[in-house]
Amino acid sequence: MDLFNVVSVNKAQNILNENFYYKLEKEEINLEKAIGRIIYEDIISKVNVPEFRRSTVDGYAVNCRDVAGASESMPAMLNLKGEVLMGELAGHSIDLPGECVYVPTGGMIPDGADAVVMIEYTEKLDEETILINSACANGDNVVQIGDDISIDEVVIKKGTKLRPYEIGVLSSLGFTEIPVFRKPKVGIISTGDEIVGINEIPKLGQVRDINTYLLYSSILKDEAEPINYGVVKDEYELLKSTVDKALKQCDMVLISGGSSVGVKDQTIEVIDSFQESEVLVHGIAVKPGKPTIISKVCGKAVFGLPGHPLSCAIIYQIIVKNFINKLQNNIDKEYPVQCSFSINYHKAKGREEYLPVVLKNVDNKFIADPIFSKSGLITGFSKAYGYIKIDKNIEGLREGEKVLVYKFN
Repeated sequence: MDLFNVVSVNKAQNILNENFYYKLEKEEINLEKAIGRIIYEDIISKVNVPEFRRSTVDGYAVNCRDVAGASESMPAMLNLKGEVLMGELAGHSIDLPGECVYVPTGGMIPDGADAVVMIEYTEKLDEETILINSACANGDNVVQIGDDISIDEVVIKKGTKLRPYEIGVLSSLGFTEIPVFRKPKVGIISTGDEIVGINEIPKLGQVRDINTYLLYSSILKDEAEPINYGVVKDEYELLKSTVDKALKQCDMVLISGGSSVGVKDQTIEVIDSFQESEVLVHGIAVKPGKPTIISKVCGKAVFGLPGHPLSCAIIYQIIVKNFINKLQNNIDKEYPVQCSFSINYHKAKGREEYLPVVLKNVDNKFIADPIFSKSGLITGFSKAYGYIKIDKNIEGLREGEKVLVYKFN
């Protein structure tokens, strides 16, 4: 039986980055379907936003020189020329000293005005006379042309994952078709004589397929396209033909189960059977998830993931997801939550550990409480808010120690 030659998580990630170069094509999609997609190229504005000067308050457009020194005890008296209607050009302008125009929030600032006095600081003496009780400076309560976005400005950078907020910005600029990266196709193969489909009733010694659906939904959430090749028994020829089919149809392949060194674990043997193949990593110094394979077959990444659901989920989160993000130049960053650890916890040195936790709010402070679950079980993982990473050179954590919690996405 071969022994694992384990590498660190960082080393495994570096090996992936050094050995693979994918060129995902660009595709244009409708703005309404762009949520969650990754921008293919910088989005550059062709217009100013706003394209006209507009008021940020309800009030009176004035020339600030006409209200210099104005106060409640000595208000400035201005002549009201009219009002600006929403969505229309300003039909009046300030041509002479002492004139003003009423402007609603968002209304166009008339020519000759350089500021707006909030209506709360004014008083209507009669239909033609307004008392201004407060001085203002040039530009007060006015959004200038291009204040939000200017022509030729990069408004959304390549690699940005589109949220509803970026969608709103794109709509304000008139974009209807958006350039995004094609979703990478990810093949999923579950292996094991003990695994049966979710519609089957397991016999004693058998379990329903968890990892296919765990991986499938994770891949969807990460804006890739999963392809399910079903459950494959621990038979060399059957697994090889399935992997061969997946390699022809997908950008990468995930094989769940069969990555260890047991007698019936076929993944390494199948990978080696392809002419253009190389096992880059067999074993990562991590708990859970040590028996992980990273290989290059016909220029494509093939991952051998642990069969246990918790281990499979952790390796997907820290290795596969990171790789999918790099394929699409995804520049989004994760920002962990700082918490206090709830107990004293000991771990073995020499490998990183990823520990699922739940968060509790105690006296307005977040407490991270670990979930202890055997690696073959999934319920503990499903209850977790996220996980903490414990460095390989650390022997454990103390109660009350500050930790960073990364959310399971």
